[in-house]
Amino acid sequence: MSYTKGGLVILKEMVTSLPPSEQKIAQYILNNPEESILLTAVMLGEKSQTSSAAVIRLCKSLGFNGFQELKIRVAGDMQAEDVKGYRDIESNESYKSIIDKVTSNTIQTLQETVDIMSEGNLRKAVKKLSKAKSIIFIGFGASNIAAKDAEQKFLRIDKNVQSFSDVHLAATSIANKGNDDVIVGISFSGNTKEVAKLLRLAKQKQSTTIGITKYGNSEVSDFSDILLHTSAAREATFRSGATSSRIAQLHVIDILFMCLASEEYEETVKHLDQTREAVSFLRDKKFNGKRQ
Repeated sequence: MSYTKGGLVILKEMVTSLPPSEQKIAQYILNNPEESILLTAVMLGEKSQTSSAAVIRLCKSLGFNGFQELKIRVAGDMQAEDVKGYRDIESNESYKSIIDKVTSNTIQTLQETVDIMSEGNLRKAVKKLSKAKSIIFIGFGASNIAAKDAEQKFLRIDKNVQSFSDVHLAATSIANKGNDDVIVGISFSGNTKEVAKLLRLAKQKQSTTIGITKYGNSEVSDFSDILLHTSAAREATFRSGATSSRIAQLHVIDILFMCLASEEYEETVKHLDQTREAVSFLRDKKFNGKRQ
């Protein structure tokens, strides 16, 4: 995964939270992407009525290595196939139209999530999960679906894993953790206070914290050692944490799981075979209703 796309997505997500001068530059790039990738930092500062120093500060605020990376990622977005944007459903709309819109929105969210994902952070997260003495996934509301999915997946490969939707149970468990344990907080907005507080508690216990949340500054990101981002995709009214963003969270969990499985391939295959055999045993009609 190379940093060749995702510039426009990140700018859209971050624009409203940037300082005034950086916000002007971000808005100029969003309005004039074709022109912006051909400009120097000095020229972009002049065009946006700011300065080259503000352009450099913007790149730092976005988490980029420099102006060149920003231009490359914006250029990559422009080379991608045109998308229709996030689309809301309408009253009494045909089922065929709803199917098309929901599918299009989900595909776009997944693509944006992949475009802004850091391979370096993914590698760090996999390394920590691989060596963890125990793993806790925490999420509330729709994010708990992703937490439970992660628990189910990691249990199948013999990881000591739990998921919590109850904040008190989660706090009780985290209180007994240490630097060999990993706590993964999942929050669509990044500002779910319960998740942020639990990650803060985990850091106090010197556990590794991983945040799965939207791009940008947030309470969850403040207490995360490693960040894996999902597209916020705020454009459509009905696109809440219960729709495409939930799919994006599940997609990140799948990527984490598959990367870990690849790193521990032989062990993973063995554990998956064993769990498959256990489920098959339960389904075997010969043993139904009979004592052994």
